[in-house]
Amino acid sequence: MNKHIFYSLAVLITCCTQIVNGQDTLRLENAITTALKNNFDIRLGTNDVAIARNNVNIGNAGMLPTLGGTFGENGSRQNTTQTRSTGAEIEARGVRNTNMSYGAALDWTIFDGLQMFTNYERLKELQKQGEAGAKTTILSTVSNVVEAYYAVVRQQKLVRATDSAMVVSRLRVVIAENKLQIGRGSKLDVVTAKVDFNTDTTTYLQQKNILNTSRVALNQLMARDLNITFIADETFEIESNMKLAELETQTMQMNPNLQFAIINKRLADLNLKAVKGQRYPVIAVNGGYQFSRSASPTGFTTRARADGFTYGLTANLNIFNGFLQRQNERNAKVEINSSELTLDKTRQDVKALLISTYQNYLTNLDLLKVETGNVDLAKQNLDITFEKYRLGSITPLELREAQRNSINAIIRFLDAEYQAKLTEINLKEVSGTLKVQ
Repeated sequence: MNKHIFYSLAVLITCCTQIVNGQDTLRLENAITTALKNNFDIRLGTNDVAIARNNVNIGNAGMLPTLGGTFGENGSRQNTTQTRSTGAEIEARGVRNTNMSYGAALDWTIFDGLQMFTNYERLKELQKQGEAGAKTTILSTVSNVVEAYYAVVRQQKLVRATDSAMVVSRLRVVIAENKLQIGRGSKLDVVTAKVDFNTDTTTYLQQKNILNTSRVALNQLMARDLNITFIADETFEIESNMKLAELETQTMQMNPNLQFAIINKRLADLNLKAVKGQRYPVIAVNGGYQFSRSASPTGFTTRARADGFTYGLTANLNIFNGFLQRQNERNAKVEINSSELTLDKTRQDVKALLISTYQNYLTNLDLLKVETGNVDLAKQNLDITFEKYRLGSITPLELREAQRNSINAIIRFLDAEYQAKLTEINLKEVSGTLKVQ
């Protein structure tokens, strides 16, 4: 059989073995869905949002009255000695005194300088803040899942590339041994071929180990059994027509970090509004019902009972508190200024990150085009060189160099492909457009 045909069949068999080795195929959308369901950071963020959502109610803002009930019963058993004004002395032993009361009281603040309405708006903004934080966590997690997924894809391809190098090196050993047997080769060529084969075997084993650790990292992000093995689907496309102007518009509208800073600015405004509300009086109404009953056999009144309703109106006004009101208002205004500066800084930081990532994206696309052509050329060079070596027209060193060039071209291509996809993902994460199922 022609050795070149045998080499091609061996590579094909090896690739097929890698695919049909009984492992399940994991698709990217399934990995994202699993991570959204199981990832611990996302689940914790979801709980925080649920708490913030539960807190948004008028009762928590102080708009509703409070109603409380009381009940008490007390008693005593005493020995008493009483001297009347007439001089008579009365002694009693084991006298039992009782006192029982119960009631309900209602308190309702009907005006507090509109602070209750400000608190309600603040609670709604805190909910939005929690949702923005959760969105940040989700986008970051999905981005990490996608990156880890394509890292597995890259490692799978590198394993096949190093495996194909082993096939070439193994055939080189066979050819060198055959030449030695027929007197056309040397023992040095055989030993050198075996050394190179062992080197390629070591590289292959190391690459398989990296692939396994990459799978563990992806399983960890999906919060599932770390020992699950799988094959990642290697079919994917890189978007090559993303426009910076469109990304900038989307970023200003959807970037979660920017939304978080905008909400902090609103909270600072509401805080100043609440502080100013402390200048106004606090007016509250109260009412209730009270029942009491007591018994004291040795007193002037042996039994007493009372029940009825209570009501009232109270007003409190802070007239002077050591200039703390003015100090608090000044501090609130400074906080507003700080939130504005933070918002401007966040805008600049996000825009700078977007522009630098976009430049890397364009560069990686250009590198991918170049490396795609290099892979084809290196493969053709290896095929030609291997055939010449089989025929004995070139030295083993030239074959080894062609083999090394082919592997390096594949590695550079896979790196360029991975980096191009990575910057595409980063652009979508920054702009808030990364698809989340």
